[in-house]
Order: sequence, then C-alpha cells, then structure tokens
Amino acid sequence: MDRMFEQYEQKFKALADKKRLQIMNLLTKNGSMCVCDLSPLIDMAQSKLSYHLKILLDANLIKKETKGTWSYYELNQEELNNLLSHELCCIFKPTHC
Repeated sequence: MDRMFEQYEQKFKALADKKRLQIMNLLTKNGSMCVCDLSPLIDMAQSKLSYHLKILLDANLIKKETKGTWSYYELNQEELNNLLSHELCCIFKPTHC
C-alpha cells in the first residue's frame, strides 16, 4: 500500500505546478508534440521545458516516442484515466470498490 501512495504522491507533485499543467493542457489539445513545438507556446527555454517533461515522464503521466533525432511527447491516457477515476476513488471511498 505504501508503494501505491508513493506513486500517487509523485503524480500529484508532478501536477502541482502551473507550467506542467500548461504542458499537459497543450498535449491534450494538440496530441503528440516535440520540445521545439512546445517551447514557444509556453515561453520557456528548451532546457527548462525538458526538466518539466522529465518530471511528467517519471510520474508516468506522459509518454515519449523518439523519431529520428526528435522526441515526441503525448499524454499517457491509460494512466490519466486510472488516476482520475475508479482507482483513486477506491482510496477515498473503499466501500464503493
């Protein structure tokens, strides 16, 4: 159970940042994007953006696919669906599971 709580903590910490929420919102609206596409939209240097993307990747909230020399990022829909639905509900309302 502790491991599960640690995973939730990591996910919510990743989401508790305005810039990372902006990144998630852009990926929601646009689908798969590379750093070069994201950077001008959120007015952030690529190095700083890469830092935020790594946090989201480590929390398993986004996925990365490399095509040639470019890395493309997209939402991890399965993980987000689990986080925002039944799985999390079971922590707070175990009688409903």
